Amino acid sequence: MRVLGVDPGLTRCGVGVVEGRPGRPCTLIDYTVVRSDPGDDLAHRLLNLDLALTELVARHRPDAVAVERVFSQHNVRTVMGTAQASAVAILAGARAGLPVQSYTPSEVKAAVTGSGTADKAQVTAMVTRLLRLDAPPRPADAADALALAICHVWRGGIKSKLAAATAAAVAGRNGGRL
Repeated sequence: MRVLGVDPGLTRCGVGVVEGRPGRPCTLIDYTVVRSDPGDDLAHRLLNLDLALTELVARHRPDAVAVERVFSQHNVRTVMGTAQASAVAILAGARAGLPVQSYTPSEVKAAVTGSGTADKAQVTAMVTRLLRLDAPPRPADAADALALAICHVWRGGIKSKLAAATAAAVAGRNGGRL
């Protein structure tokens, strides 16, 4: 399974692509950070992000997209920008016909470090180790995006299979109707 992970942000949006199977080590395909100038018009910043993510989805042809779920922050302006960037990432995956899954920061931390309360340095260290990299991915937004992709490979693939099996069972009980 190839997964494109997105750590949403308006100024810096981390994107990481990995390949793997649940229970097996993942392989790094690529990572980058999509940047925009905070002084630019919001519409242009969102368009820049949309164009970049659309191009990355087309280039890497992932099987799924994993996006960090926006959580409440103290700074409403920050959470609004993150939510808007998250929506653009979800739309880029949906537009390509891909399954899109959101994960909370705690879910991602637990998947890659074993602790939902791990700090950024621990996540980066584990991503570096799990992907067998010579150096940590920089900036941290890229490491976070890779962690999201790894989380989806290990957890999302199982979630998707369970959802498909449940849907098939329900359809079977309802004569093929969902």
